[in-house]
Amino acid sequence: MKIVIIDYGAGNIQSIKFAIRRLGYEATLSDNPEEIKQAGRVIFPGVGEASSAMAKLRASGLDRLIPQLTQPVLGICLGMQLMCKGSEEGNTKGLDIFDVDVVKFPESVKVPQIGWNEISNLKSGLFTSITENSHIYLVHSYYAPTCEDTIAVSEYALLYSAALGKDNFYGTQFHPEKSSSVGAQILKNFLEL
Repeated sequence: MKIVIIDYGAGNIQSIKFAIRRLGYEATLSDNPEEIKQAGRVIFPGVGEASSAMAKLRASGLDRLIPQLTQPVLGICLGMQLMCKGSEEGNTKGLDIFDVDVVKFPESVKVPQIGWNEISNLKSGLFTSITENSHIYLVHSYYAPTCEDTIAVSEYALLYSAALGKDNFYGTQFHPEKSSSVGAQILKNFLEL
């Protein structure tokens, strides 16, 4: 099975590649639309700021391609946020896959949220063999509120979407590639969906 990590200059690519290799698979880094369309699984990573990341996607036409993909697609961190309707960060219009807008944590809490947190209310094949209240690793200042696409929640001053899912699209606010054995199992589940 061909696994492609979308290359648009806004990703934590190496740690994802290593995590996939540890599971016995190889992933290719690509911004080629044909190669992405032909992949069995697509990973949409993201680290950085929403509006500049979306500008890179628009410049390459990937903003039009990603919502049309029919194979399983996993957005990670900013990748998940860009799959939402929009983001307060840089007043950014998103890919409109998940029906929710990303907002900034209230000023009463320290941002970014960095470190380990629990996930619960797990509702997807993405979480096969994952127990409620397992720990995952996060780094973020913006979040997707809970909505009908929420498939896992976490709490940091308020409940928010730790993961989203709709049709063939999945997103994790957390970094599965940095979330130890729990994250490895989630990546394995995604690759085996």
